Amino acid sequence: MVHPAKDDSGPVDDGSLRTAEQARDMTRGFLAVAAPQGGSAVDAVLLVVSELFANAVQHAGGVTGFELKAGPDAVTVAVHVASTVSPRPLPLDASRPVGFGWHLVQQLSVQVRVAVHAAGKTVTAVVPCPTGVTPEG
Repeated sequence: MVHPAKDDSGPVDDGSLRTAEQARDMTRGFLAVAAPQGGSAVDAVLLVVSELFANAVQHAGGVTGFELKAGPDAVTVAVHVASTVSPRPLPLDASRPVGFGWHLVQQLSVQVRVAVHAAGKTVTAVVPCPTGVTPEG
């Protein structure tokens, strides 16, 4: 379920999203409004959402919340999970069809943070993307 944001955060999910596909669909709708001229940067945001969401489902027991926030030059993606174990990158190995997601997230983002808290952790990625949001001033 998507709830209207109480601040400038954009769509906030209450944990009802279960698949990366659902998260991408929500993100596409958000970006259609927040970054209509985003071009290939929109694809980068969608890839980061897909990878963070898929990693949370596969390695951290699922997603408990999901947030998107548009800033002047970037979109912030936050995925909340119940696990407190920090993501660990696997060594890159072209002969193995897995292990590229965390590396992709880090390459496509200008900042990636993992915050562990009492309810689990939040993985936040800031992805460059031109938006219609103007800086506060």
